[in-house]
Amino acid sequence: MKNFKQKVWEIVGRIPRGKVMSYGQIAAVAGYPRNARMVGYALHAISDSGRIPWQRVVRKDGSLADFSDDGSRQYQLLKAEGVVFTLERKVDMEQCRWEAWELEAEMIFMS
Repeated sequence: MKNFKQKVWEIVGRIPRGKVMSYGQIAAVAGYPRNARMVGYALHAISDSGRIPWQRVVRKDGSLADFSDDGSRQYQLLKAEGVVFTLERKVDMEQCRWEAWELEAEMIFMS
């Protein structure tokens, strides 16, 4: 059985290029709908190997979550993937949110 951190990494690894998910969405898909903050801890624990696209995880309002340098690294990575931003420099969640319905069903059966 996978632990929470492994589930988070698997979910984030499946977010398509040009799409994003919120911390809360990922927590819900992992089976822990009230643990959005724990998703952040799980992402913080990954190495910077580039295998897990951490940049595709944003806050539910579309604001960026990269605290390293005012979010500019996350912004640049998402912009390069074709993610659409509002004038406030938030991800346009209507256009770019990934509603991982198939993944949610798959994760339920994998638990």
